[in-house]
Amino acid sequence: MSEGVFITVEGVEGSGKSTQARLLAEYLRSMELRVTETREPGGTEIGEAIRRVLLSPSREEISAETELLLILACRADHVERVIKPALERGDVLISDRYADATVAYQGFGRGLDLERVEELNEAATDGLSPDLTLLLDLEAEAGLARVEGRSRRGRTDRFECETLEFHERVREGYRYVASRQPDRVKVIPADNGIEAVQERIRAVVGEFLETKVGVRDN
Repeated sequence: MSEGVFITVEGVEGSGKSTQARLLAEYLRSMELRVTETREPGGTEIGEAIRRVLLSPSREEISAETELLLILACRADHVERVIKPALERGDVLISDRYADATVAYQGFGRGLDLERVEELNEAATDGLSPDLTLLLDLEAEAGLARVEGRSRRGRTDRFECETLEFHERVREGYRYVASRQPDRVKVIPADNGIEAVQERIRAVVGEFLETKVGVRDN
């Protein structure tokens, strides 16, 4: 495969996106595809430093505007240092979160002006959009219950510690994105077990690869 493919995995807290992204990467490598895994916020040295600031619940209060600009700075560095080079090599790049998360979290969750968020997103990504986005859809309350259940300390980062109402707005934001771009964003119910969700993901990705780039699971 000479042309790179850009896949993102999105979802509310507790939707299982990080696990599903990892399992998808393993599956694609079993098909002898070259895969790059990355995440946002993070992905680069600068990005990981910003991630620590953004997620630490012990930090002093961060305004919604500052949060947005930190995420966009992280994204701009991520695109230039990781995403573009991987796609130029012809890799399948899988990112755990990308620009849609900013629409959902900062646009809908924080209530920032949506048009401005989208304009700044366009600048930070240099217009680079995923080829396919897998949106793991789960009720916010169920997702937060999962987060609390997997850690003895309960919710452990700034976003997980937000109110249920915040996370419900985030879910609404993701569903808004999916409704606007159904060809790119494929909604996958995440209320089933890990194996069932991964099976659905593999079916969607397999169909995409065969249709778009001629890669078939043998």
